Amino acid sequence: MTESQTRSPLLEIAVTLLIPSLILMQLSKPEHLGAAGALVLALALPIGWGLRELARSRRFSLFAGLGIVSLLLTGGIGLLELDARWLALKEAAIPAVLGLVVAGSAFTRMPLVRVLLYTPLLLDTARIDAALAERGNLGAFEARLRIATWLLAGTFAFSAAMNYLLARWIVVSPAGSAAFNEELGRLTLLSYPMIALPATLMMLALLYYLALGVKRLAGLSLGDALQRR
Repeated sequence: MTESQTRSPLLEIAVTLLIPSLILMQLSKPEHLGAAGALVLALALPIGWGLRELARSRRFSLFAGLGIVSLLLTGGIGLLELDARWLALKEAAIPAVLGLVVAGSAFTRMPLVRVLLYTPLLLDTARIDAALAERGNLGAFEARLRIATWLLAGTFAFSAAMNYLLARWIVVSPAGSAAFNEELGRLTLLSYPMIALPATLMMLALLYYLALGVKRLAGLSLGDALQRR
């Protein structure tokens, strides 16, 4: 059985999302774990899962690394009892930085859309590049990749704005309190349907935009362009 077959998406969602949110919302009262204890336990689960995945893959993942840093910052804000506005800024900062990095890569020889979407993990890039070269459309497709890079930066900008607004709307109690933890749990639960799902749909639309370019410029259907395992 391969590593990918042993992974359970439902288990990952439970460990990194559902269980931490329930801990924050149900166990933060003084008669249970208390605000600090519940926060530490809730964050320890996804941090432990992220470190486990990094160890299993045996290579550094930028997104996994940023996720762990984000969780540590959340813990610091709660345990140090900083103003809740810092949580909103933290929630917006990571996607905003990623968006700026992606946008900046559009001016380089390697736009990051090649790493995130136009990748051999998803597409048969060798076959696509050969078909583009045969038709003399490598330059035209490169221009399309740069447009896709700007669109990808836009998805991160959307996530940053929504993260900030959602955090400011939900988390209004002082950090270090049981109410803060409960609001943080609700924020975690709501961020997926309200932010992650729309952002995922935008990424799929972007992948479709690239597939249309492959079909028009390389003469390959999506089925022909997808990587086959």
